[in-house]
Amino acid sequence: MSTAMNFGSKTFQPRPPDKGSFPLDHFGECKSFKEKFMKCLRDSKFENALCRKESKAYLECRMERQLMAQEPLEKLGFGDLTDGKPKAETNS
Repeated sequence: MSTAMNFGSKTFQPRPPDKGSFPLDHFGECKSFKEKFMKCLRDSKFENALCRKESKAYLECRMERQLMAQEPLEKLGFGDLTDGKPKAETNS
C-alpha cells in the first residue's frame, strides 16, 4: 500500500499582522509596567478586567517608546479611563 505524500502541493503563505509589527522590548524600557501588570493579574487570579489601569499604563509606555503604533486609547478599549481628550491635546 503506497500513500502519496504531496507536501509541496499546499504551501503556507505567511502574512504580517493586521496592525503591523509588535517589536519586543529588548532593552526593558517598559519592564516595570509589564511587571506591575503581571503582578496584578496574579493577585486577581488572572481576572484581567481588574488590571485595566496597569494594562493602559503598559500600552502607553510601549507607544511612547515606539514599541507599538500610536493608537487612541479609546480605540484600545480604555475610553472610560481617559479624561476625554485626545492624547495629543494633553501634551500642551
